[in-house]
Amino acid sequence: MNVLQELESYGIPRDVLRRNFISRYRRILGKEFSEFFRYLAHLPRRSLRVNPMKAVTDEEITFLESERFRLIRIPWYEHGFWILSGPERPGNTISHKLGLIYLQEAASMIPPVVLDPQPGERILDISAAPGSKTTQMSEMMRWRGTIVANDVSLPRIKVLVSNIQRMSSLNVIVTRVDGRYAHKVFGECSFDRVLVDAPCSAIGQVRRSWEALKRWSLRAVKRISHLQKSLVLSAYRCLRKGGLLVYSTCTFDPEENEFVVQTLVDLGCEVLKPDVDGLRFREGLTEWEGSRLDQSIRRTMRIYPHHNDTEGFYVALVKKE
Repeated sequence: MNVLQELESYGIPRDVLRRNFISRYRRILGKEFSEFFRYLAHLPRRSLRVNPMKAVTDEEITFLESERFRLIRIPWYEHGFWILSGPERPGNTISHKLGLIYLQEAASMIPPVVLDPQPGERILDISAAPGSKTTQMSEMMRWRGTIVANDVSLPRIKVLVSNIQRMSSLNVIVTRVDGRYAHKVFGECSFDRVLVDAPCSAIGQVRRSWEALKRWSLRAVKRISHLQKSLVLSAYRCLRKGGLLVYSTCTFDPEENEFVVQTLVDLGCEVLKPDVDGLRFREGLTEWEGSRLDQSIRRTMRIYPHHNDTEGFYVALVKKE
């Protein structure tokens, strides 16, 4: 059985696979290649966050049970739960419409957990829409301090504002700024922590839709990497000395992940090792196609779908020296 036949046997349509994608991801994944693709062929577990602004967790769980939800706690976030069973369309439930819950993929909750925003701090979410991580950080801060939730797209901002209002995230300010020039608008050294959840090729979201695989190309990866580096460099300039920055994507190409972090290492940042309860991951790459990266980039996290039965993510935590 050749590789294409193997992947088709998992349920992946042949027409979404490119040979250069397969050969590249075999090199990236090594022994985990087959398991990775087996998980890509199946939908991820549904998950949600309970909003502590509007309900004590135990009380809300009881209410959700009345709406036929059966939940199990996600280990890395206290208000996160996997949906074992429940309504076919949880977005139509009373709990969702009232902002008692937020439907969010479990791996998407990891970047805010790693950033760990504290009450009273100034936080920048440089590419915030649709607001999943913004509203999560707001509740982590107990709605004290300030989050600047920025995006460049007006249609996406409308969704962002809607979610912020629905979740009663009282400490959030919404701005519309091209993130590549955020330091010129907000000022340098003006935030305690910054989240850069960057636009990406989104291979980590293939479990929901084949579209990312259909769109993928090396040319697109390199183009997106250029944008990501511009975003993260501007975000880093917004960060105060000693402040923390999380860079995250929902993809796995090294050009969009480790090579972007390397640009910060070249500026003198310190790469920290995140500590996330109950999370399985693989360390970051330090060599790719003949290029060597700083050894500290091993401390970053490659979260593959088969590690925790989630979508995929890459997460790096750095400190500005």
